[in-house]
Amino acid sequence: MLRIGVDVGGTNTDGVLIDVTRLHEPGRGVLSHYKAPTTSDVSKGIENAVREVLKLASVSPSEVASVSIGTTAFINAVLEADARRLSKVAVIRLCGPYTRQCPPFIDFPKPLRVLTEGHVGYIDGGFEIDGKEIRAPQEAQVVEQCAIIKQKGLKNVVLTGIYSTLDNEDKHEGRVRDIIVRELGPSVNVVCSKEVGQVGLLERENASILNASILTFAQRTIRGFQNAMRTLELTCPLFLTQNDGTLTTAASAARLPIRTFASGPTNSMRGAAFLAGLDDRTRGSSEVEKGKSTIVVDVGGTTSDVGVLLPSGFPRQAASYIEVGGVRTNFAMADVQSIALGGGSVVHAAEDGKVSVGPESVGYNLTRDARVFGGKVLTTTDLIVASGRAELGDKSLVGDVGADTIERGMQRIKKLLEGIIDKMKTSPEDITVLLVGGGSIISPDELAGVSQIIRPPFFGVANAVGAAMAKVAGEVDTIEILAGRDIHTVIEGIKARAIQKAVAAGADPASTRIVELANIPVQYVVNQATRIMVKAAGDLAPQAVASVDAENEALVDEPEVVEAEKALTNEAEAAEGSGLGAEVVDIDNYKPVILPNRQWALSEIDLEWIAEGCAILGTGGGGSSYPPFLMARQALRDGKQLIVVDPEDVQEDELFIRCGFMGSPSVSLERIQGGDEIPGAARALVKFMGVPDYMGFISNEIGGGNGVQPFLVAAETGKFVLDCDLMGRAYPRMYQKLPGVYGLPNSLWPCAISDGIGSTIASVLPSARNMFEVETILRAATTEMGSKSGVAGAPLPRKTLHAYGVPHSVSQAWRIGRAVARCRRNNDLQGIPRAILELQNGACLFIGKVVDVQREVRKGFTWGEVTIAPLLEDEEEEGNAPKASIPAGPEDRLVIPFQNENIYAYIKSPSGEKKIYTTVPDLITVLDSQNGAALGTPEYRYGLRVTVMALAGHPLWTTKEGLFAGGPEAFGLGDMPFTAIASYKDPVSVIKEYGPV
Repeated sequence: MLRIGVDVGGTNTDGVLIDVTRLHEPGRGVLSHYKAPTTSDVSKGIENAVREVLKLASVSPSEVASVSIGTTAFINAVLEADARRLSKVAVIRLCGPYTRQCPPFIDFPKPLRVLTEGHVGYIDGGFEIDGKEIRAPQEAQVVEQCAIIKQKGLKNVVLTGIYSTLDNEDKHEGRVRDIIVRELGPSVNVVCSKEVGQVGLLERENASILNASILTFAQRTIRGFQNAMRTLELTCPLFLTQNDGTLTTAASAARLPIRTFASGPTNSMRGAAFLAGLDDRTRGSSEVEKGKSTIVVDVGGTTSDVGVLLPSGFPRQAASYIEVGGVRTNFAMADVQSIALGGGSVVHAAEDGKVSVGPESVGYNLTRDARVFGGKVLTTTDLIVASGRAELGDKSLVGDVGADTIERGMQRIKKLLEGIIDKMKTSPEDITVLLVGGGSIISPDELAGVSQIIRPPFFGVANAVGAAMAKVAGEVDTIEILAGRDIHTVIEGIKARAIQKAVAAGADPASTRIVELANIPVQYVVNQATRIMVKAAGDLAPQAVASVDAENEALVDEPEVVEAEKALTNEAEAAEGSGLGAEVVDIDNYKPVILPNRQWALSEIDLEWIAEGCAILGTGGGGSSYPPFLMARQALRDGKQLIVVDPEDVQEDELFIRCGFMGSPSVSLERIQGGDEIPGAARALVKFMGVPDYMGFISNEIGGGNGVQPFLVAAETGKFVLDCDLMGRAYPRMYQKLPGVYGLPNSLWPCAISDGIGSTIASVLPSARNMFEVETILRAATTEMGSKSGVAGAPLPRKTLHAYGVPHSVSQAWRIGRAVARCRRNNDLQGIPRAILELQNGACLFIGKVVDVQREVRKGFTWGEVTIAPLLEDEEEEGNAPKASIPAGPEDRLVIPFQNENIYAYIKSPSGEKKIYTTVPDLITVLDSQNGAALGTPEYRYGLRVTVMALAGHPLWTTKEGLFAGGPEAFGLGDMPFTAIASYKDPVSVIKEYGPV
C-alpha cells in the first residue's frame, strides 16, 4: 500500500510518499519527498507537493491508497479573527439552574465575540459528578430555543451539558441534537461538546464554539482539498491529521475541524518517532532506549518547536487549558513549547564582542537574505556554514566572519536549545533528543542534559511522514465513583471501551493497544470519585481505508459558500468600525472610583487586580480566581454595581454574612455556579436566625477564588462587600477562620449550605460539638449535594469582624495585583517580588527550578511536596533579579510540603540535613518566574522556573490559639517551631488613600 502524507507549514508544504510494505527497511519505506512553497490558497501548494512526489517515485495516482493532510488553516482563521472565515454561533446549555452566572462567550476577546456570538439559551439537563441527572431535558424548551435560532437565521448550534462527557448513553446532548435537526432541518450544523473537549465545561464549550464558527470555512477548505485530489486523478480516501497525532476522515474533519488545529507540531513528533523506529517493536532500535520519554526538537526557519514523546510514541498532552486566539479551551493538544530560533534567525555581533541570536528572522527569505546566498543579513545558517559544519550556498561569502563571533554565536544557540529542552524534561536525568526540521543543521552535536542526539533519515520532512503514518485512536475521559468497587475492574472496562472506539474509528484490531492511562482522585469528596483517562491507538486498517466512500464526503454547495462569505464580509466591516479592542490602562495614573460617600465602586481593572492578588495570597490553594473574576466582570457589564466599604466607615453593629464555596474543585470545572447557591444559603440562614436585614458580605478567605465570591453575591443581592476577610490567606478547612479559632459566639455555627436548585431546601447547621465537627458534617452534606455547595456563615457585626479578621485585605489584593501589572507593563518580571515586598513584609526566599513533585490524596485532601533546585550560573536571567534570602549551594534543594496550600519550606543539603526557614501561618507563595503569576499546588511540574516568597501572616495567627488552628500543629507536624518571617504590616485602605476625607 502506498500512502501520501502532506503537512502545510507557514513557509513550505511538505509531501512524502511511503510504501507501508517496506517499513522494515532502513529508509522506513519512504519512496520520495518534496518541499513546495506554501501558497495563499493552500490547496495549490498541496497539489504541487503531491504531484512532485508521484513524479519522483514514478507512481501512478491509481496506486495510492490514501492521502493524509495536516494543516493550520483552520486555527489561523481564529487567530486572525477573520470575519470572512467565521460564522455566528447559537449556544444552548443543558444546565438546569446552574452556570448562568458564567454565560457562554464570557471570556472571548471582544472582536472575536462580536463575530461569533449569535444566541445564548439555557434548558434543563446535565449531570452531577456521580452521574445522576440534575434535570432531564424538556422537549418543549428545546423547541422554544429552535424557534429563536430559526428567527435569527443561525445555522451553527453548540450544545453544552454539565458533565456531558459522563453521558455514555448520549441521553442529553444527543437527544437534544436530534430534536434540533428535526425542527431546523438537516442543513443545520449541531456540535455536541462531548465530542469536542474534555472535563471542564467553560473550556469545552469555548472549543465547541470555535469549532462551530469555522464549520463553513472548514467545509469549503476540505472541498478544495478534494478538488486538488480530483485534479491529480487521485481516487483514494482523504484523511486529515488531528492534534493528538491520529487520523480522521475528511467528512469527520469537516464536522470537528478544531481537532486538527495543532496537527503540525504533532505530525513532526509522530514522524520523528516513526523514522527513529520508536513505534516498531520488531526493529529493536539501539538508538533509542525503550520505555523512556524522548524529546523532539523541530527546527524550522523562524522557530524551534519542542515536545515530549512518551514511551507510547505519542506526544505528551498539554496542560488542562490551551489558549487559542485568547480563548481558553481544553481539547487534546500536544505539549509543545517554541523559541525564536531557526535557520533564518538573525545574528547580531556587537562592538563589545557580545553576540545575540534572534528573535528576528529572515524566515522564508533565507535564500535571498542570508550571507551565504548573496544577501546582507548574518544568520545562524551562515554561522554553521562558516564553521564548516554544513555545506550550503557559497562559503566564501562568510569568510570574513570572525572565529570569536562564530564561537559565541554557537554558544548562544547551544544555550537556547539546552534551556528549552531542560524546561520540557520531566526528570533531571539526561534524555535522548530527536532532531528534525529543515533548520536542524544549526544544532550542535552535544547538548547539556542530553545523552544522545539523533537525526533520523528524512528528518527534513518528518512532519509529512507523521501525517502519512498517523494512527487511529479511541479515547475515554470519565469520572467513576469507586466506593465499593474494584478499581482494576473499572479500569479494565474503560480500556475495553477505548479499544472499541479506536476500532470503530478505523484502527486495525491486531495493532490496537492502550497508549495512555491516568487516574486522578477527585479532591474534597468522600465517595472515592476518580477521573480516569484512557487512550487506545492502532494502525489504520486496510479495510477501513477501503470502506471510506469519497462520494459521501461532498460537503458544501458553492452558492451557500458565496452567500456565507458575503454575509461575513459585512460583519467584518461592522466589527472593524466598532472600535472594539483591549482596554489600555495608564497604571501609574489610574485611580479607583471612590464615591462621595466613601464607597469604592469597582471597575473591570480593579477586579482584574484583585483576582491576581487573591491568587498570590492563596499560597498555592483556594481554587482558581479566574472563573469568579470572569463572572464578577460580567456582572459589571450587565450594569450591576460592585461596592466595597471600609470597615472604619461602617457602624460597629452592622451585620455581614460570611460566604464562600465548599466542595471539590473538580465539580467547579463543570457545575459552574448559577448564582443562587450562596444567596440561597444566606436566605435560609437569616430566616432560621430571625435576622431582619444585613449590610453585606465578607469572604471566609481572601486567598484564591473564594476571595472574589463576595462580589458576585453582593452584585446579585444589591449588598456591599467589606474590605476585610477572616484568614488573610487560604486554608483547607472550614474551622480555620479567625472568629472560630478564638471561639466567638456564632463564629462557626449556625451556618447554612445550598446547592442552588431552587426546590432544594438549604441545610442549616444549628450547632456542633466542636470546631472539627463542622468540617465533617458540612463536607458529608456537601457530598450529597453533588460535592459543591454555597456556604453562608452567621452574620457577625462589623466590630467583631474588624477585631477578629484581617482588615483591608481586599485593598491588599488590589495593590498586589496592581504591582504585578505594573511590572509586566515595564517588562520587569524580576521586579515583582520586590514590588510585593513593598506592600507586605517578608522575604524572597528562593529562585530556582522545580526538579521534583510528589502528590497523594489522603481523606480527600491532596498532600505532597515540591522540590526546587537553585539555578545554575548560566541559567540565571540577566537583569534586575531579586536576591534570594536563603543561602544555598548548587546541590542544596528547597522543599515545600503542601496540603492543598503550602505548609512550610526547608533546605535539604546533599548530606540529608534539613533546615526550616518558614512555616504556616506565614504565607508561602510560589510565583512562575516567566510571568509573575501565582502557581497553585496542582500546577507544580518539573522544569518550571519559580520564585518562592514568604509573607508575614496576621498577628492573630501567631498567638497560642492561632498556631493551634493554623500553625504547624494543625497539619500534624507536632512540635515544629514557628518563627515569623517578619513583622506584619497593616495593609493601606484603598478608600482611605483615594477617597474623600
